[in-house]
Amino acid sequence: MRISSRWAVGVAALLVLAGCVPGAGPTQPAPSAPAATPSGPVIGISQTPGFEVDRPQLPPSTARPDGFTEAPEGGMDGYLKQAVQWRTCAERYQCASIVAPLDYANPSAQAITLALARKPATATPKLGTLFINPGGPGASGRNMVTYFASKGLEQYDIVGWDPRGTNASTPVRCFDDSQTDAYNQLDSSPDDDAETDALLVGTYEFAKSCWEHSGELLEHISTIDTARDLDLMRVLVGDDKLSYVGYSYGTQIGAVYADLFPQRVGRLVLDAAVDITDDDTVIQAMGFDLALGNFAAWCARQNCSLGSSKDEVLKTITGFLDKLDADPLTVGDRRLTQSLAASGIAGYLYGGIPAWQELSADLQSAIGGEGADLLRSSDGLNDRGRDGRYGSLFYSFPAIGCADSKDLGVVEAERRWVEDQKKAPIYGKYFGPGYTCALWPVRSAPQFQPTGSGAAPIVVVGATGDPATPYQNAVTMAKQLTSAVLLTYEGEGHGTFGGKSSCIDNAVIAYLTQDTVPADGTRCQ
Repeated sequence: MRISSRWAVGVAALLVLAGCVPGAGPTQPAPSAPAATPSGPVIGISQTPGFEVDRPQLPPSTARPDGFTEAPEGGMDGYLKQAVQWRTCAERYQCASIVAPLDYANPSAQAITLALARKPATATPKLGTLFINPGGPGASGRNMVTYFASKGLEQYDIVGWDPRGTNASTPVRCFDDSQTDAYNQLDSSPDDDAETDALLVGTYEFAKSCWEHSGELLEHISTIDTARDLDLMRVLVGDDKLSYVGYSYGTQIGAVYADLFPQRVGRLVLDAAVDITDDDTVIQAMGFDLALGNFAAWCARQNCSLGSSKDEVLKTITGFLDKLDADPLTVGDRRLTQSLAASGIAGYLYGGIPAWQELSADLQSAIGGEGADLLRSSDGLNDRGRDGRYGSLFYSFPAIGCADSKDLGVVEAERRWVEDQKKAPIYGKYFGPGYTCALWPVRSAPQFQPTGSGAAPIVVVGATGDPATPYQNAVTMAKQLTSAVLLTYEGEGHGTFGGKSSCIDNAVIAYLTQDTVPADGTRCQ
Protein backbone atom coordinates (compact mmCIF):
# COMPACT_ATOMS: atom_id res chain seq x y z
CA MET A 1 0.00 0.00 0.00
CA ARG A 2 1.26 3.45 -0.85
CA ILE A 3 1.22 5.05 2.58
CA SER A 4 0.25 8.69 2.36
CA SER A 5 1.59 11.55 4.44
CA ARG A 6 -1.74 11.92 6.21
CA TRP A 7 -3.07 8.43 6.76
CA ALA A 8 -1.66 5.47 8.61
CA VAL A 9 -2.42 1.78 8.46
CA GLY A 10 -4.01 0.75 11.75
CA VAL A 11 -2.90 -1.80 14.28
CA ALA A 12 -5.07 -4.47 12.66
CA ALA A 13 -2.89 -4.47 9.56
CA LEU A 14 -0.19 -5.96 11.69
CA LEU A 15 -2.44 -8.74 12.88
CA VAL A 16 -3.66 -11.16 10.85
CA LEU A 17 -27.71 10.71 13.44
CA ALA A 18 -27.62 12.45 10.76
CA GLY A 19 -25.32 15.41 11.05
CA CYS A 20 -25.57 18.86 9.59
CA VAL A 21 -22.56 18.75 7.27
CA PRO A 22 -23.51 18.05 3.63
CA GLY A 23 -22.24 15.00 1.84
CA ALA A 24 -19.53 14.87 -0.78
CA GLY A 25 -21.92 15.23 -3.66
CA PRO A 26 -21.56 13.99 -7.22
CA THR A 27 -18.42 13.67 -9.26
CA GLN A 28 -17.01 17.12 -9.91
CA PRO A 29 -15.55 18.07 -13.28
CA ALA A 30 -11.96 19.17 -12.87
CA PRO A 31 -11.00 22.47 -14.51
CA SER A 32 -8.16 20.71 -16.29
CA ALA A 33 -9.52 17.19 -16.32
CA PRO A 34 -7.27 14.60 -17.96
CA ALA A 35 -8.43 13.00 -21.15
CA ALA A 36 -8.18 9.22 -21.28
CA THR A 37 -6.27 7.94 -24.29
CA PRO A 38 -5.32 4.43 -25.34
CA SER A 39 -1.91 4.98 -23.74
CA GLY A 40 -3.31 6.54 -20.57
CA PRO A 41 -4.39 9.94 -19.29
CA VAL A 42 -2.93 13.28 -20.22
CA ILE A 43 -2.01 14.69 -16.82
CA GLY A 44 -0.58 17.90 -15.44
CA ILE A 45 -0.08 19.75 -18.75
CA SER A 46 -2.06 22.77 -17.59
CA GLN A 47 -2.96 23.89 -14.10
CA THR A 48 -5.90 25.92 -12.83
CA PRO A 49 -5.78 27.62 -9.43
CA GLY A 50 -7.87 25.90 -6.77
CA PHE A 51 -8.30 22.44 -5.35
CA GLU A 52 -8.56 19.13 -7.19
CA VAL A 53 -7.43 20.48 -10.52
CA ASP A 54 -6.58 17.08 -12.01
CA ARG A 55 -9.37 14.89 -10.66
CA PRO A 56 -11.00 13.40 -13.75
CA GLN A 57 -14.65 13.43 -14.69
CA LEU A 58 -15.69 9.92 -15.70
CA PRO A 59 -18.92 8.58 -17.20
CA PRO A 60 -21.62 7.64 -14.69
CA SER A 61 -21.16 4.29 -12.97
CA THR A 62 -24.01 1.83 -12.53
CA ALA A 63 -22.09 -0.26 -9.99
CA ARG A 64 -24.02 -1.66 -7.03
CA PRO A 65 -21.47 -2.88 -4.51
CA ASP A 66 -22.21 -5.81 -2.22
CA GLY A 67 -24.36 -4.63 0.65
CA PHE A 68 -26.46 -2.13 -1.27
CA THR A 69 -30.01 -2.72 -0.08
CA GLU A 70 -33.43 -1.07 0.06
CA ALA A 71 -33.85 1.81 2.45
CA PRO A 72 -36.34 1.26 5.27
CA GLU A 73 -39.61 3.15 5.20
CA GLY A 74 -39.92 6.36 7.13
CA GLY A 75 -36.69 8.06 6.17
CA MET A 76 -34.20 8.47 9.01
CA ASP A 77 -36.75 7.23 11.54
CA GLY A 78 -36.73 3.88 9.80
CA TYR A 79 -32.99 3.50 10.42
CA LEU A 80 -33.28 4.62 14.04
CA LYS A 81 -36.04 2.10 14.78
CA GLN A 82 -34.27 -0.99 13.40
CA ALA A 83 -33.40 -3.73 15.88
CA VAL A 84 -29.87 -5.09 16.14
CA GLN A 85 -30.19 -8.87 15.86
CA TRP A 86 -27.09 -10.34 17.55
CA ARG A 87 -26.23 -13.95 16.75
CA THR A 88 -23.41 -16.18 17.93
CA CYS A 89 -20.65 -16.22 15.32
CA ALA A 90 -17.73 -17.61 17.35
CA GLU A 91 -17.00 -18.63 20.89
CA ARG A 92 -17.63 -15.62 23.15
CA TYR A 93 -18.50 -13.38 20.20
CA GLN A 94 -21.67 -12.24 18.48
CA CYS A 95 -22.26 -10.70 15.06
CA ALA A 96 -24.95 -8.52 13.54
CA SER A 97 -25.61 -6.31 10.56
CA ILE A 98 -27.55 -3.07 10.28
CA VAL A 99 -28.46 -0.71 7.47
CA ALA A 100 -27.39 2.92 7.18
CA PRO A 101 -28.14 5.60 4.60
CA LEU A 102 -25.69 5.80 1.75
CA ASP A 103 -26.34 9.55 1.79
CA TYR A 104 -27.50 11.01 5.09
CA ALA A 105 -28.87 14.01 3.20
CA ASN A 106 -31.22 11.66 1.32
CA PRO A 107 -31.79 8.63 3.59
CA SER A 108 -34.73 7.25 1.61
CA ALA A 109 -32.78 6.84 -1.61
CA GLN A 110 -30.29 4.02 -0.96
CA ALA A 111 -29.16 1.99 2.05
CA ILE A 112 -25.88 0.21 2.69
CA THR A 113 -24.97 -2.59 5.08
CA LEU A 114 -22.68 -2.29 8.11
CA ALA A 115 -21.28 -5.42 9.79
CA LEU A 116 -20.68 -5.48 13.56
CA ALA A 117 -19.18 -7.85 16.13
CA ARG A 118 -19.60 -7.83 19.91
CA LYS A 119 -17.89 -9.33 22.92
CA PRO A 120 -20.59 -9.11 25.61
CA ALA A 121 -19.87 -7.67 29.03
CA THR A 122 -19.06 -10.22 31.74
CA ALA A 123 -19.05 -7.99 34.83
CA THR A 124 -21.50 -5.73 36.59
CA PRO A 125 -22.61 -3.04 36.87
CA LYS A 126 -22.67 -2.76 33.10
CA LEU A 127 -21.22 0.49 31.71
CA GLY A 128 -22.77 0.24 28.25
CA THR A 129 -20.98 -0.26 24.93
CA LEU A 130 -17.36 0.53 24.13
CA PHE A 131 -16.95 0.97 20.38
CA ILE A 132 -13.48 0.28 18.97
CA ASN A 133 -11.73 0.94 15.66
CA PRO A 134 -8.21 -0.16 14.61
CA GLY A 135 -7.53 2.47 11.98
CA GLY A 136 -6.45 2.08 8.38
CA PRO A 137 -8.50 3.69 7.02
CA GLY A 138 -10.13 0.38 6.17
CA ALA A 139 -8.97 -2.11 8.81
CA SER A 140 -11.59 -4.45 10.25
CA GLY A 141 -13.20 -3.40 13.50
CA ARG A 142 -15.05 -6.71 13.65
CA ASN A 143 -11.78 -8.62 13.71
CA MET A 144 -10.39 -6.24 16.31
CA VAL A 145 -12.99 -7.43 18.81
CA THR A 146 -11.19 -10.80 18.93
CA TYR A 147 -7.84 -9.35 19.99
CA PHE A 148 -8.65 -6.03 21.66
CA ALA A 149 -7.09 -5.71 25.14
CA SER A 150 -10.34 -5.84 27.12
CA LYS A 151 -8.91 -6.87 30.50
CA GLY A 152 -10.21 -4.37 33.03
CA LEU A 153 -13.05 -3.37 30.70
CA GLU A 154 -15.32 -6.37 31.36
CA GLN A 155 -18.21 -4.06 32.31
CA TYR A 156 -18.51 -3.01 28.68
CA ASP A 157 -19.94 -4.71 25.65
CA ILE A 158 -16.99 -4.38 23.25
CA VAL A 159 -18.30 -3.61 19.75
CA GLY A 160 -16.26 -3.24 16.58
CA TRP A 161 -17.61 -2.62 13.12
CA ASP A 162 -16.30 -2.63 9.59
CA PRO A 163 -16.72 0.99 8.45
CA ARG A 164 -18.57 1.70 5.23
CA GLY A 165 -16.49 0.74 2.23
CA THR A 166 -14.60 -2.03 4.04
CA ASN A 167 -14.53 -5.77 4.60
CA ALA A 168 -17.91 -7.34 5.51
CA SER A 169 -19.72 -4.01 5.31
CA THR A 170 -20.50 -2.55 1.88
CA PRO A 171 -16.96 -2.70 0.39
CA VAL A 172 -15.08 -0.66 -2.17
CA ARG A 173 -14.10 -2.73 -5.21
CA CYS A 174 -11.39 -1.85 -7.72
CA PHE A 175 -8.82 -3.93 -9.62
CA ASP A 176 -8.86 -7.71 -9.50
CA ASP A 177 -5.98 -9.49 -7.74
CA SER A 178 -3.71 -9.86 -10.76
CA GLN A 179 -4.22 -6.24 -11.77
CA THR A 180 -3.45 -5.13 -8.20
CA ASP A 181 -0.25 -7.20 -8.25
CA ALA A 182 0.77 -5.49 -11.47
CA TYR A 183 -0.05 -2.08 -10.00
CA ASN A 184 2.12 -2.82 -6.97
CA GLN A 185 5.03 -3.69 -9.22
CA LEU A 186 5.20 -0.09 -10.42
CA ASP A 187 8.03 2.03 -9.05
CA SER A 188 6.37 4.39 -6.56
CA SER A 189 9.44 6.65 -6.51
CA PRO A 190 10.08 7.14 -10.23
CA ASP A 191 13.56 8.11 -11.44
CA ASP A 192 12.81 9.03 -15.05
CA ASP A 193 10.02 10.08 -17.39
CA ALA A 194 9.13 6.52 -18.35
CA GLU A 195 8.67 5.43 -14.74
CA THR A 196 6.73 8.62 -13.98
CA ASP A 197 4.42 8.05 -16.95
CA ALA A 198 3.88 4.42 -15.95
CA LEU A 199 3.01 5.42 -12.39
CA LEU A 200 0.63 8.14 -13.56
CA VAL A 201 -1.16 5.85 -15.99
CA GLY A 202 -1.29 2.99 -13.48
CA THR A 203 -2.67 5.26 -10.75
CA TYR A 204 -5.26 6.71 -13.11
CA GLU A 205 -6.39 3.25 -14.22
CA PHE A 206 -6.57 2.09 -10.60
CA ALA A 207 -8.74 5.05 -9.60
CA LYS A 208 -10.91 4.58 -12.71
CA SER A 209 -11.48 0.92 -11.81
CA CYS A 210 -12.62 1.92 -8.30
CA TRP A 211 -15.21 4.22 -9.83
CA GLU A 212 -16.37 1.61 -12.33
CA HIS A 213 -16.75 -1.10 -9.66
CA SER A 214 -17.90 1.01 -6.68
CA GLY A 215 -19.72 3.97 -8.20
CA GLU A 216 -21.61 6.32 -5.91
CA LEU A 217 -20.32 4.56 -2.81
CA LEU A 218 -17.11 6.55 -3.35
CA GLU A 219 -19.10 9.77 -2.99
CA HIS A 220 -20.25 8.85 0.53
CA ILE A 221 -17.28 7.21 2.20
CA SER A 222 -15.68 10.07 4.13
CA THR A 223 -14.97 10.15 7.85
CA ILE A 224 -17.95 12.48 8.20
CA ASP A 225 -20.17 9.66 6.89
CA THR A 226 -18.51 7.13 9.21
CA ALA A 227 -18.95 9.39 12.23
CA ARG A 228 -22.65 9.56 11.42
CA ASP A 229 -22.73 5.76 11.22
CA LEU A 230 -21.09 5.62 14.65
CA ASP A 231 -23.78 7.84 16.11
CA LEU A 232 -26.47 5.69 14.50
CA MET A 233 -24.93 2.62 16.16
CA ARG A 234 -24.78 4.45 19.49
CA VAL A 235 -28.53 5.00 19.28
CA LEU A 236 -29.23 1.40 18.26
CA VAL A 237 -27.34 -0.09 21.24
CA GLY A 238 -29.23 2.21 23.59
CA ASP A 239 -26.39 4.40 24.87
CA ASP A 240 -26.97 8.08 25.65
CA LYS A 241 -23.27 8.87 25.26
CA LEU A 242 -20.52 7.38 23.11
CA SER A 243 -17.64 5.46 24.67
CA TYR A 244 -14.91 4.77 22.12
CA VAL A 245 -11.30 3.70 21.63
CA GLY A 246 -9.78 4.48 18.25
CA TYR A 247 -6.27 3.83 16.99
CA SER A 248 -4.43 5.60 14.18
CA TYR A 249 -7.03 6.65 11.57
CA GLY A 250 -9.57 5.67 14.22
CA THR A 251 -8.51 8.86 16.03
CA GLN A 252 -9.76 10.82 13.02
CA ILE A 253 -13.14 9.14 13.39
CA GLY A 254 -13.23 10.06 17.08
CA ALA A 255 -12.15 13.66 16.49
CA VAL A 256 -14.75 14.20 13.76
CA TYR A 257 -17.42 12.58 15.93
CA ALA A 258 -16.56 14.94 18.80
CA ASP A 259 -16.96 17.90 16.47
CA LEU A 260 -20.25 16.77 14.93
CA PHE A 261 -21.82 15.47 18.14
CA PRO A 262 -20.03 17.09 21.10
CA GLN A 263 -22.93 16.69 23.51
CA ARG A 264 -23.00 12.94 22.85
CA VAL A 265 -19.34 12.38 23.77
CA GLY A 266 -18.90 10.15 26.82
CA ARG A 267 -15.36 8.77 27.09
CA LEU A 268 -13.11 8.86 24.05
CA VAL A 269 -9.57 7.47 23.85
CA LEU A 270 -7.67 8.46 20.70
CA ASP A 271 -4.42 6.48 20.46
CA ALA A 272 -1.70 7.09 17.82
CA ALA A 273 -3.20 10.33 16.59
CA VAL A 274 -3.26 11.32 12.94
CA ASP A 275 -2.89 14.88 11.71
CA ILE A 276 -6.14 16.83 12.00
CA THR A 277 -4.52 20.22 11.36
CA ASP A 278 -3.57 20.01 7.66
CA ASP A 279 -0.14 21.22 8.76
CA ASP A 280 2.56 19.52 6.69
CA THR A 281 5.39 20.61 8.95
CA VAL A 282 5.54 17.05 10.29
CA ILE A 283 4.83 14.33 7.71
CA GLN A 284 4.36 10.61 8.12
CA ALA A 285 7.65 9.82 6.38
CA MET A 286 9.45 11.63 9.20
CA GLY A 287 8.00 9.10 11.65
CA PHE A 288 9.29 6.20 9.60
CA ASP A 289 12.71 7.81 9.24
CA LEU A 290 12.83 8.30 13.01
CA ALA A 291 11.80 4.70 13.67
CA LEU A 292 14.27 3.33 11.11
CA GLY A 293 17.02 5.39 12.70
CA ASN A 294 16.07 4.07 16.16
CA PHE A 295 16.21 0.54 14.78
CA ALA A 296 19.60 1.21 13.19
CA ALA A 297 21.05 2.51 16.46
CA TRP A 298 19.68 -0.55 18.31
CA CYS A 299 20.99 -2.90 15.64
CA ALA A 300 24.50 -1.45 15.92
CA ARG A 301 24.42 -1.80 19.71
CA GLN A 302 23.46 -5.46 19.26
CA ASN A 303 26.50 -6.02 17.02
CA CYS A 304 24.21 -6.95 14.15
CA SER A 305 25.67 -7.79 10.79
CA LEU A 306 24.20 -4.70 9.11
CA GLY A 307 26.80 -2.30 10.52
CA SER A 308 28.74 -1.22 13.57
CA SER A 309 27.11 2.20 13.85
CA LYS A 310 23.72 3.75 13.22
CA ASP A 311 24.97 5.45 10.05
CA GLU A 312 26.51 2.21 8.75
CA VAL A 313 23.26 0.30 9.28
CA LEU A 314 21.24 2.99 7.51
CA LYS A 315 23.76 3.03 4.64
CA THR A 316 23.46 -0.75 4.31
CA ILE A 317 19.65 -0.55 4.18
CA THR A 318 19.44 2.31 1.70
CA GLY A 319 22.17 0.76 -0.43
CA PHE A 320 20.15 -2.45 -0.60
CA LEU A 321 16.98 -0.57 -1.52
CA ASP A 322 18.75 1.47 -4.17
CA LYS A 323 20.16 -1.70 -5.71
CA LEU A 324 16.65 -3.16 -5.94
CA ASP A 325 15.56 -0.17 -8.02
CA ALA A 326 17.30 -1.59 -11.08
CA ASP A 327 17.66 -5.21 -10.00
CA PRO A 328 14.64 -6.57 -8.06
CA LEU A 329 14.94 -9.90 -6.28
CA THR A 330 13.09 -12.87 -7.72
CA VAL A 331 10.81 -14.51 -5.16
CA GLY A 332 9.11 -17.49 -6.77
CA ASP A 333 7.01 -16.07 -9.59
CA ARG A 334 7.11 -12.58 -8.06
CA ARG A 335 9.65 -9.80 -7.64
CA LEU A 336 10.73 -7.89 -4.56
CA THR A 337 11.04 -4.37 -5.92
CA GLN A 338 12.44 -1.32 -4.20
CA SER A 339 8.94 -0.06 -3.41
CA LEU A 340 7.76 -3.38 -1.96
CA ALA A 341 10.94 -3.79 0.07
CA ALA A 342 10.61 -0.27 1.52
CA SER A 343 7.03 -0.97 2.56
CA GLY A 344 8.06 -4.38 3.91
CA ILE A 345 10.64 -2.73 6.17
CA ALA A 346 8.00 -0.23 7.28
CA GLY A 347 5.77 -3.14 8.26
CA TYR A 348 8.26 -4.27 10.89
CA LEU A 349 8.62 -0.75 12.25
CA TYR A 350 4.96 -0.74 13.31
CA GLY A 351 5.80 -3.41 15.87
CA GLY A 352 8.52 -1.47 17.67
CA ILE A 353 11.38 -3.13 19.54
CA PRO A 354 9.78 -6.63 19.67
CA ALA A 355 9.89 -6.72 15.84
CA TRP A 356 13.44 -5.40 15.45
CA GLN A 357 15.23 -8.74 15.89
CA GLU A 358 13.12 -10.22 13.12
CA LEU A 359 13.69 -7.18 10.91
CA SER A 360 17.46 -7.48 11.35
CA ALA A 361 17.42 -11.16 10.37
CA ASP A 362 15.04 -10.72 7.43
CA LEU A 363 16.98 -7.77 6.08
CA GLN A 364 20.17 -9.82 6.18
CA SER A 365 18.42 -12.63 4.32
CA ALA A 366 17.14 -10.24 1.66
CA ILE A 367 20.57 -8.66 1.21
CA GLY A 368 21.83 -12.21 0.69
CA GLY A 369 19.27 -12.80 -2.06
CA GLU A 370 16.37 -14.35 -0.11
CA GLY A 371 13.58 -11.80 -0.14
CA ALA A 372 10.55 -13.93 0.75
CA ASP A 373 10.17 -12.69 4.33
CA LEU A 374 10.47 -9.04 3.38
CA LEU A 375 7.93 -9.54 0.60
CA ARG A 376 5.59 -11.24 3.06
CA SER A 377 5.82 -8.21 5.34
CA SER A 378 4.94 -5.92 2.45
CA ASP A 379 2.00 -8.17 1.60
CA GLY A 380 0.75 -7.84 5.16
CA LEU A 381 0.81 -4.06 4.90
CA ASN A 382 -0.97 -4.26 1.54
CA ASP A 383 -3.61 -6.69 2.85
CA ARG A 384 -2.49 -9.38 0.40
CA GLY A 385 -3.03 -12.93 1.57
CA ARG A 386 -0.68 -15.85 0.94
CA ASP A 387 -3.18 -17.09 -1.63
CA GLY A 388 -2.59 -13.94 -3.66
CA ARG A 389 -5.98 -12.44 -2.87
CA TYR A 390 -6.26 -8.88 -1.62
CA GLY A 391 -8.53 -7.84 1.22
CA SER A 392 -10.59 -4.69 1.03
CA LEU A 393 -8.07 -2.55 2.96
CA PHE A 394 -5.95 -1.95 -0.13
CA TYR A 395 -8.96 -0.41 -1.91
CA SER A 396 -10.77 1.32 0.95
CA PHE A 397 -7.55 2.97 2.14
CA PRO A 398 -7.27 5.40 -0.83
CA ALA A 399 -11.04 5.73 -1.21
CA ILE A 400 -11.49 7.04 2.32
CA GLY A 401 -8.22 8.96 2.34
CA CYS A 402 -9.04 10.82 -0.87
CA ALA A 403 -12.57 11.57 0.33
CA ASP A 404 -10.99 13.24 3.34
CA SER A 405 -8.21 15.07 1.50
CA LYS A 406 -8.10 17.93 -0.94
CA ASP A 407 -5.19 18.20 -3.31
CA LEU A 408 -3.70 20.67 -5.75
CA GLY A 409 -3.05 18.23 -8.57
CA VAL A 410 -0.19 16.24 -10.02
CA VAL A 411 2.31 19.08 -10.30
CA GLU A 412 1.76 19.97 -6.64
CA ALA A 413 2.16 16.31 -5.65
CA GLU A 414 5.56 16.30 -7.35
CA ARG A 415 6.57 19.56 -5.66
CA ARG A 416 5.59 18.15 -2.27
CA TRP A 417 7.62 15.03 -2.94
CA VAL A 418 10.69 17.21 -3.35
CA GLU A 419 9.89 18.91 -0.03
CA ASP A 420 9.18 15.57 1.65
CA GLN A 421 12.66 14.31 0.78
CA LYS A 422 14.17 17.30 2.57
CA LYS A 423 12.16 16.50 5.71
CA ALA A 424 12.63 12.71 5.53
CA PRO A 425 15.54 11.73 3.26
CA ILE A 426 14.80 7.99 3.36
CA TYR A 427 11.06 7.37 3.39
CA GLY A 428 10.32 10.78 1.95
CA LYS A 429 12.06 9.44 -1.14
CA TYR A 430 10.76 5.88 -1.23
CA PHE A 431 7.10 6.76 -0.60
CA GLY A 432 7.15 8.77 -3.80
CA PRO A 433 4.72 11.44 -5.06
CA GLY A 434 1.12 11.26 -3.88
CA TYR A 435 -0.63 10.89 -7.22
CA THR A 436 -3.64 8.86 -6.03
CA CYS A 437 -5.86 11.64 -4.73
CA ALA A 438 -4.80 13.96 -7.54
CA LEU A 439 -6.27 11.41 -9.97
CA TRP A 440 -9.20 10.24 -7.85
CA PRO A 441 -12.52 10.43 -9.77
CA VAL A 442 -14.62 11.87 -6.91
CA ARG A 443 -14.33 15.20 -5.20
CA SER A 444 -13.53 15.30 -1.52
CA ALA A 445 -15.96 15.82 1.34
CA PRO A 446 -16.19 19.19 3.09
CA GLN A 447 -12.93 19.95 4.85
CA PHE A 448 -12.73 21.32 8.37
CA GLN A 449 -10.51 21.16 11.41
CA PRO A 450 -12.38 19.50 14.30
CA THR A 451 -12.19 21.09 17.74
CA GLY A 452 -14.84 19.12 19.61
CA SER A 453 -15.96 22.29 21.35
CA GLY A 454 -18.40 21.41 24.13
CA ALA A 455 -17.36 17.75 24.39
CA ALA A 456 -16.52 15.97 27.64
CA PRO A 457 -12.81 15.35 28.35
CA ILE A 458 -11.05 13.31 25.66
CA VAL A 459 -7.79 11.36 26.17
CA VAL A 460 -5.21 11.53 23.36
CA VAL A 461 -2.35 9.01 23.52
CA GLY A 462 0.89 9.42 21.59
CA ALA A 463 4.16 7.44 21.44
CA THR A 464 7.41 9.32 20.92
CA GLY A 465 8.76 6.62 18.57
CA ASP A 466 5.60 5.95 16.57
CA PRO A 467 6.62 5.35 12.93
CA ALA A 468 3.26 5.81 11.21
CA THR A 469 1.71 8.66 13.19
CA PRO A 470 4.48 10.93 14.44
CA TYR A 471 4.22 11.98 18.07
CA GLN A 472 3.71 15.62 17.09
CA ASN A 473 0.30 14.63 15.70
CA ALA A 474 -0.80 13.68 19.21
CA VAL A 475 0.52 16.95 20.59
CA THR A 476 -1.38 19.01 18.04
CA MET A 477 -4.56 16.90 18.30
CA ALA A 478 -4.61 17.36 22.07
CA LYS A 479 -4.26 21.13 21.58
CA GLN A 480 -6.85 21.40 18.83
CA LEU A 481 -9.54 19.34 20.61
CA THR A 482 -10.55 21.83 23.26
CA SER A 483 -11.38 19.26 25.97
CA ALA A 484 -8.47 16.88 25.30
CA VAL A 485 -5.60 15.85 27.55
CA LEU A 486 -2.33 14.35 26.29
CA LEU A 487 -0.97 11.05 27.58
CA THR A 488 2.56 10.29 26.32
CA TYR A 489 4.33 6.95 25.98
CA GLU A 490 8.10 7.30 25.69
CA GLY A 491 8.71 4.34 23.46
CA GLU A 492 8.44 2.67 20.08
CA GLY A 493 5.70 1.21 17.93
CA HIS A 494 2.32 2.21 16.53
CA GLY A 495 -0.48 2.33 19.09
CA THR A 496 0.13 2.04 22.81
CA PHE A 497 -2.90 1.03 24.88
CA GLY A 498 -3.10 -2.71 25.32
CA GLY A 499 0.05 -4.18 26.81
CA LYS A 500 3.00 -1.92 26.05
CA SER A 501 2.89 0.15 29.22
CA SER A 502 1.08 -0.59 32.48
CA CYS A 503 1.21 3.15 33.17
CA ILE A 504 -0.74 3.93 29.98
CA ASP A 505 -3.07 0.96 30.42
CA ASN A 506 -3.96 1.85 34.01
CA ALA A 507 -4.65 5.47 33.11
CA VAL A 508 -6.89 4.53 30.17
CA ILE A 509 -8.81 1.89 32.11
CA ALA A 510 -9.39 4.28 35.03
CA TYR A 511 -10.70 6.88 32.59
CA LEU A 512 -13.01 4.45 30.80
CA THR A 513 -14.39 2.78 33.92
CA GLN A 514 -14.23 5.47 36.62
CA ASP A 515 -14.21 8.65 34.54
CA THR A 516 -10.84 9.55 36.06
CA VAL A 517 -9.22 11.91 33.56
CA PRO A 518 -5.40 11.67 33.59
CA ALA A 519 -3.46 14.84 34.16
CA ASP A 520 -2.66 16.62 30.92
CA GLY A 521 0.97 16.01 29.98
CA THR A 522 1.35 12.71 31.86
CA ARG A 523 4.34 10.75 30.54
CA CYS A 524 4.89 6.99 30.81
CA GLN A 525 7.89 4.84 29.94
